[in-house]
Amino acid sequence: MQFRQLRYFVKIVEAGSFSRAASVVHIAQPALSQQVAELEERLGVALLQRSARGVRPTAAGDILYKEAAAILHQLDQLPGVVRSSTGEAEGTVNLGFASSLAPALVGFLDECRAAFPKVVIRVSDGDSLTLESKIASASVDLAILYEDAFVTALARKPLFRQKLFLVSRQPIVDQDKVVSLERVAALPLVLPGASNGRRALLERVFAEAKLTPNVVLEADSLISEMWSVRNEVGCTILPIGDLSNFGPNAFAKPALIEPPIYLTCSIVCSADFPLTNAGEAVRDTLLTFVKRRVSETDMPGAEWIQEH
Repeated sequence: MQFRQLRYFVKIVEAGSFSRAASVVHIAQPALSQQVAELEERLGVALLQRSARGVRPTAAGDILYKEAAAILHQLDQLPGVVRSSTGEAEGTVNLGFASSLAPALVGFLDECRAAFPKVVIRVSDGDSLTLESKIASASVDLAILYEDAFVTALARKPLFRQKLFLVSRQPIVDQDKVVSLERVAALPLVLPGASNGRRALLERVFAEAKLTPNVVLEADSLISEMWSVRNEVGCTILPIGDLSNFGPNAFAKPALIEPPIYLTCSIVCSADFPLTNAGEAVRDTLLTFVKRRVSETDMPGAEWIQEH
């Protein structure tokens, strides 16, 4: 078995088709198919299910994908590990962040570039479950995200608790007033799909209060969620208390929900593969940066978790 074959297989799974993967790895599609056929013959199992819509891994292929992605990630990190052994952080760090945290991280990359000129940071945003999956597959080294329940086997450092706010195009309550959960349940709501962690938390909170939320639209990304609210399809519930970065009149001032609903912001990384020196440097800088931001007044609803 060759590393090249594993790399090809990982790219095919991620691309979802041989043709797209061939354009990524820059080899002809028949040659790519031959490499996979040799890999399947060596392992004695089918790795891919082929259809008119593309390919997806079999059960065995899914296991191989996860293990191969982790191995290749470690292999790709080796040059940076060796070079940074001299003490200066060097190499590539794949950093993930929850989309709703983007406003709070403005300026962080500039600080990293100034502090670690030999470190290249690749960023990836998304919902928390997607980012945790990317950490498990080693395509992301560490991530900062919101969690409700700590159920995945990852190494994590909880940073702060964040209250959730009702976000709307027009004011729902007078400025600086809170909105009751009963009132929120009666409003038309735009929320993420059922697999999203924030949606799962909200469903549980409403169920415990014996309320049924009026969900009029499910959005598959934060961008589409905010676009729908901006166009008055409905309101949403977010861990964001300041929307001034969208412009002075894009949204009404977010309203705190009573009783409060919390998500926990954590820095998460793999429990199986240690971070490189560069990864540790970025993680420590991120922790310091976020702690400083939380102590300021532009992150309403954030409560730092005290270390014991």
